[in-house]
Amino acid sequence: VRALAAAFEAHAAPSGNALWAMIETPSAVLRVADIASGSDRLTVLVLGTNDLVKELGVEHVPGRLPLHTALGLTVLGAKAAGVVVLDGVYNDLTDADGYLAECRQGRALGFDGKTLIHPKQIDDANATYAPSAEAVEDARGLLAAWQAAAGAGVVTYRGRMVENLHVATAERVLALHEAIAALDQDA
Repeated sequence: VRALAAAFEAHAAPSGNALWAMIETPSAVLRVADIASGSDRLTVLVLGTNDLVKELGVEHVPGRLPLHTALGLTVLGAKAAGVVVLDGVYNDLTDADGYLAECRQGRALGFDGKTLIHPKQIDDANATYAPSAEAVEDARGLLAAWQAAAGAGVVTYRGRMVENLHVATAERVLALHEAIAALDQDA
């Protein structure tokens, strides 16, 4: 990553030219935090699950048990470096339920999106990784409660304690929702 970033600089590549890195070997998984923080130009990590399955000598199985450690470490390394992290592809185009389950698992683990191998996978990925209408409503309500209680010692929303970290999460949900809405308007 550092060598590529240096080559970008040496050749005066525009600052908007970003790098993406594939994490697809056990060595890369164990060094993911270093890779992710290797350059400000690196903006996205993609977990290459097919290559990783091969390198580990395991099989693709529902629930991805053989990959749990790699999935978690990749998300942790990306988030620590502040870069986007994308889950690997789902190979079986005939198994819509399995694909959707893997999308949901990836989102639950902290992935920001999923790489795809066919256009028919787009809608389910978008629906899974975009904030739901309920999440948007909840974020708006939480922020309204926070703002209404400015200066109060304790803030609650729907029975839950609200702290700065919850506000930041709600703001992130709304920012993602608004970015997606802007893309939809441009389409």
